[in-house]
Amino acid sequence: MNSSLGAAAGMLPSSSPPVPAIAATVAATVIVFVLARLYYQRRRSDNNNKSGGRLPPGPRGLPVIGNMHQMLANKPAVFQWLHGLLAESSGDIVCVRLGPVHVFAVSCPEAAREVLRKKDAVFADRPTTFAAESFSVGYRSVSISPFGDQWKKMRRVLANDLLCPATERRFRATREAEADHLLLRYVHALCGAAGGVVDVRHVARHFCGNVIRRLTLGRRHFFFGDSKAGSYGGPGRDEEEHVDALFATLNYLDAFCVSDYFPALVGLDLDGHERIVKGVMRTLNRLHDPVVEERVEEWRLLRKAGERREAADFLDVLASLDDAAGRPLLSVEEIKAQTIDIMIATVDNPSNAAEWALAEMMNRPDVMRKAMAELDAVVGRDRPVRESDLGELRYIRACIREAFRLHPYHPFNPPRVAMADTTIARYAVPRGSQVILSRVGLGRNPKVWKDPLEFRPDRHLLDGAGTVSLAEPELRFISFSTGRRGCPGLSLGTLITVMLLARLLHGFEWSKPAGVDKVELRETATSLVLAQPLVLQATPRLPEQLYYAVEDY
Repeated sequence: MNSSLGAAAGMLPSSSPPVPAIAATVAATVIVFVLARLYYQRRRSDNNNKSGGRLPPGPRGLPVIGNMHQMLANKPAVFQWLHGLLAESSGDIVCVRLGPVHVFAVSCPEAAREVLRKKDAVFADRPTTFAAESFSVGYRSVSISPFGDQWKKMRRVLANDLLCPATERRFRATREAEADHLLLRYVHALCGAAGGVVDVRHVARHFCGNVIRRLTLGRRHFFFGDSKAGSYGGPGRDEEEHVDALFATLNYLDAFCVSDYFPALVGLDLDGHERIVKGVMRTLNRLHDPVVEERVEEWRLLRKAGERREAADFLDVLASLDDAAGRPLLSVEEIKAQTIDIMIATVDNPSNAAEWALAEMMNRPDVMRKAMAELDAVVGRDRPVRESDLGELRYIRACIREAFRLHPYHPFNPPRVAMADTTIARYAVPRGSQVILSRVGLGRNPKVWKDPLEFRPDRHLLDGAGTVSLAEPELRFISFSTGRRGCPGLSLGTLITVMLLARLLHGFEWSKPAGVDKVELRETATSLVLAQPLVLQATPRLPEQLYYAVEDY
């Protein structure tokens, strides 16, 4: 923070020494005034709290800033601080105060169900932050926007038009074409007929990027010929930047920024987050906007001519929707916002689950053998895995559930904001408080799971026959959230995730590279992703003609 302020001060002319001092004094005065005002607003809010009861345990805070100083001291791994507080408390819920905002962290299924099911209507709001406003293009999309008419409108569009069963069936061929391309042809090109090393994280993330670009924008590459793998269609510079931008969006959306709790400080960029968010949006706008604007214009001309055509992708669906008067239902900005929204909702969980599951299997040959035996029994080796096979792959789905449970991409669910005074687990929750459900605390809770740190897919097969759902309605872990703010793309997310892992396992034999005895299952210091990208030896296991029988795009 000090280096950022110093850099800003260094931009002032050296011939005017009083100016920095005056600017600093004015800024400090403004900050003190804002903090004092927020403090008195906080006092009034406490006095008007009608929820009754007491707050959950938590560290003692300071006047005005609450526990903000502790939060800043633990950046960028704030989630580890909160999980430490949960571990130290006797219960499964703690409360910290970040400026005027109470933040509740929850790690038990009972309290989680109370938030997302029993009192879902109370906790249907989202916080308003600089990152959220930027990534949702002014709160125009579904998952990020606060509760209100705009959110309801876009939620209806997703449920009725974009992610409905009919649209899912229509684009099945597109999804399978991307599985053929990347998870057969491209990986085969990387490892060769005799086998070679493959970066699984690279493959998994770009498969998700390819699928959602094809589904949303109708293209794998932003520009034809933009590929570093020649005819095999590997990601080029734009595709690399696009996937990086989508993951940066996810990493900075709920990143505990100071101005998230003191909105008057937006513009000072005390955390350096605003600069990164603006850079990410420049990348997404550069890549998305020309495609969106061209397609909207195409549909404008079709309307003018009284013509229609079948929607070829999500962008067509959004651009073709009409209101009751026959005018476009969505504005260009709404379409741009929803394009970003659905892309960031697609890339993280499938790629992370596949990488972790494969990493765990390297150290658990028994799990790998069961998965391969299931694939050979259900699919055989004379054709690729198809979507019609996925429901029968019970053990593969159990492996994914176990990866979701033990190795979530995000430490917490996106915050829910209380729209009224209420309670959780008999503790008071003042209006405006934020509740975050700990994916780690739920999935690794020893009160819920036996041997919670062991990768044991069989624990998800206790219900007997029938397909294994990736959803977890009892919230013993979180895969796809539930309730009003739950993920509307459960079916699509399931198809992408199961296809990704199934194709990797079915198409190739995976082993540890020479000289590696054991895959190190270690998380990074500041996130839950595997500390080093998973690099394994891949050897084709299907007839060679299958890898070249697929059509390129």
